[in-house]
Amino acid sequence: MSTYNHWFIRARLKTRQLLLLVALAEEGNIHRAAQVLSMTQPAASKLLKDLEDVLEVSLFDRLPRGMRPTWYGETMIRHARMALASLNQAHDELNALKTGHFGQVGIGAITSPGLTLLPAAVAQVKQEHPSLRISLDIETSPVLLDRLDQGKLDIVVGRLFAEHDKSHLRYESLTEEMVCAITRPGHPLAGMSGLTLRDVLAAGWIVPSAGSVLRHRFDLMFQQDGLAPPINIVETSSLLFTTRMLQQSDMVAVLATDVAHYYAAHGMVTVLPLAMPCHMDAFGLITRTDRLLSPAAKVMMKALKQVSMVQYGRQLD
Repeated sequence: MSTYNHWFIRARLKTRQLLLLVALAEEGNIHRAAQVLSMTQPAASKLLKDLEDVLEVSLFDRLPRGMRPTWYGETMIRHARMALASLNQAHDELNALKTGHFGQVGIGAITSPGLTLLPAAVAQVKQEHPSLRISLDIETSPVLLDRLDQGKLDIVVGRLFAEHDKSHLRYESLTEEMVCAITRPGHPLAGMSGLTLRDVLAAGWIVPSAGSVLRHRFDLMFQQDGLAPPINIVETSSLLFTTRMLQQSDMVAVLATDVAHYYAAHGMVTVLPLAMPCHMDAFGLITRTDRLLSPAAKVMMKALKQVSMVQYGRQLD
């Protein structure tokens, strides 16, 4: 039989202490943090001191003009955010159940699976559970992983890089992401056969921002072919700008193949017959190992895996 002899029970940890940690991290000042929480500054100071006494560490450095989290403080703040997010999620799920809804799930994806995987999976879930509430974010992997860490998302379809802390993440690979070159329909290059990188070197290019993985591999692709990377470039991650710019110019853009074919199918762009060996790393399903999926998240995960089998030929457990 469990004794439930957790440290936070012995320490009589208060929810207001968790709220105070997050408020201090965001405000950087105990007076403003106390105002946000509608308490007096002495009361806030006592809450913080009580917690530090129990943990036997200093959570914040007291500075002349504010407070700065220590390494201990950063750890507690991160877990405080997760705990509060989980409690908010529990409240939302209870309210959903009381009103006859199945629950809610938050899912984030990078652009390519956001176009090819998620629509079919979401449609399947909504057909089976019309009342299940789904929130969807399309963003870069680092942004999505940060939201997953904060408890704002349940599932991420994205990439893991070397710098990511993987100690509490479960990753199930789906597929690599190929890229291609696109132009407006009717572009002079679209009718050429046997296109090489040398043929497109002088073109104006719409490319990802410097420092991104795809941009690095794009530049490296030319260098490995003995060519200097294009210098006539526009840097952006906006698909809306990219497609509009292509329509109004003879520029060429580099884009994920799945995304490119989506726009090509709607007559907005043409995919050039040009080999682009600068493909991206594989993306996959990412969840937290230290949190249980809610019933709604389990339903979404099941749909994602079923659609993945059709879309990518990937059988997942």
